[in-house]
Amino acid sequence: MSFHPNDIQRRGVAATAAILVAMTALGSAFFRAQVLDDAAYRLSSERNRLRQVPLPAARGVIYDRHGEIIAENVPGYSVSILGASADSLRSTLVALTRILPLSEGEVNRAVQRFRKDPNRPTVILSDASYDQVAVLEEHRVEFPSLIIQSAPKRYYPDGPAVAAFTGYTGQIRDTELGTEAFEGYKSGQEIGRSGLERQYEAELRGREGSRFVEVDARGRVVRDGADRDFDAPVSGQVLKTNIDLDLQRFIANYLGDTLAAGVVAIEPKTGAVLALHSSPSFDPNRFIGGIQQEYWDELNADKVRLPLYNKAMQGLYPPASTFKLATAALALQDGLVDFDSRMPRPCTGGYVYGSRSWGCWDKGGHGAVTLSEAIAKSCDVYFYQLGLRMSLSRLLAGGVSLKMGERSGIDLPSEVKPLWPASTAYLDSTFGRGNWSNGETLNLSIGQGKNSQTVLNMARFYTALATDGFAATPEVVARSPERTQILKLTPAQFAGLRAAMGDVVSGRGTAGSAAIDGVQLAGKTGTAQNETSRDHAWFVGMAPQDDPTIVVAVMLWQGEHGYAAARIASKIISHFFKRPAIEPANVVGN
Repeated sequence: MSFHPNDIQRRGVAATAAILVAMTALGSAFFRAQVLDDAAYRLSSERNRLRQVPLPAARGVIYDRHGEIIAENVPGYSVSILGASADSLRSTLVALTRILPLSEGEVNRAVQRFRKDPNRPTVILSDASYDQVAVLEEHRVEFPSLIIQSAPKRYYPDGPAVAAFTGYTGQIRDTELGTEAFEGYKSGQEIGRSGLERQYEAELRGREGSRFVEVDARGRVVRDGADRDFDAPVSGQVLKTNIDLDLQRFIANYLGDTLAAGVVAIEPKTGAVLALHSSPSFDPNRFIGGIQQEYWDELNADKVRLPLYNKAMQGLYPPASTFKLATAALALQDGLVDFDSRMPRPCTGGYVYGSRSWGCWDKGGHGAVTLSEAIAKSCDVYFYQLGLRMSLSRLLAGGVSLKMGERSGIDLPSEVKPLWPASTAYLDSTFGRGNWSNGETLNLSIGQGKNSQTVLNMARFYTALATDGFAATPEVVARSPERTQILKLTPAQFAGLRAAMGDVVSGRGTAGSAAIDGVQLAGKTGTAQNETSRDHAWFVGMAPQDDPTIVVAVMLWQGEHGYAAARIASKIISHFFKRPAIEPANVVGN
């Protein structure tokens, strides 16, 4: 190394330049970190320090038409864990099994939920009991990442009495997250699973809020209520229904758990659903926060009465003689008969057509009855001949115009579509071309054969008979009533049909035991053939006869005789009008 003054000066300049470059680089990096990227580093730091804890929103309260509560929210507890990683979450959950009954499957599902959204606390118990919370609080020190907070819990004060239309809520499934139907939903949130809860999910769900907690490097909560804005949750919208809760309770109590039945009560002029019940029922409160396996097994073990099967809008049954009003109305509309018309052959208890004898429910026969008398006495032989007079093609087309093959359009999910052949092509496809006979006309004319209806759709059809031929779309939630004309009869013809149905509920008809003191009940019984067991009992009726304000449809599973369903309908309508039903006599029916 040269120590010449010039060389020393040159090396000094070079060293000074290198130091200046290094200082400039350091200064730039410092400026970038402290000034330009301040927001990003601050956010990253807060993400490590602060964790967002969601605050569930209370679902909207559901009311009946008189302002009584059908579904509300009560204070509950949710338990979740802030996991730093999937492994740490799993080890925490395994440790928790010492004090909480968590199965291996529940632990695995919780870890899966964490992996889908690691920044969100993983919900372990969405509806923790007071005892569970008490035990967890005792061990809080052992589980510092545990978050126990109060959360609104869905509650149905009348439980099983309203389950058929309210449905229930449940935690969103992992398979549903990210799908189009549940866009914007997050793990652990409650959603409507069935009934009104599902149909009006968008209105009822509300908006989730949030708060922040401060955590250490291992994800343990060190401070609650950190210095960040608190975002309060927003409750869901209130839902006002057309349900008459008093009537709904009466029906549920009257049927109890012993009878299997579907019941619908509707205002004929508006379609407002006053009551809708399926018996036996289930308790929707026991589905909140996850149904216990024992209760789930109990419900599914009843293979005969099927508590989870909604018999009012999912069950399909032959409407039997309640359909004779459809046959009669179509024949009147086509000018084929009037109320005094008699058929060529009187009823002798049976009718020979082709090579087969078709029986009437009354083996003794009804004689030469008029249309009005045939409705009151439910004479099968009369309606066999009336169906043949109409012809099969006209009967099928008439059923289509009466919307016997369509859903009622009620604002509830999972309504089943009724079965009604749109044309003879259906019979060709079912039996094979040339493998069916005109005997199908006889079957269809009395509500048997390839005709299966829901209780709800038959109630809808009778709203047209109860008014001016306009069928009302059933509505559980009060919206804009919709009515569709399906029959074109004169006012005198509608009055004549209702008078004939009034005779059904008299000493001259098949449901004299269903009469109500002071209110003229009109309706039609039906006894649907059941090839595997006892017949099903039907009754669809209305009251008062002259200007109906309520239509009630009852299907009593394996009820054997239509008058059994008529007596139930009579009790319901008498309760609605606060009038006593006349004590039943021993009357036999079709």
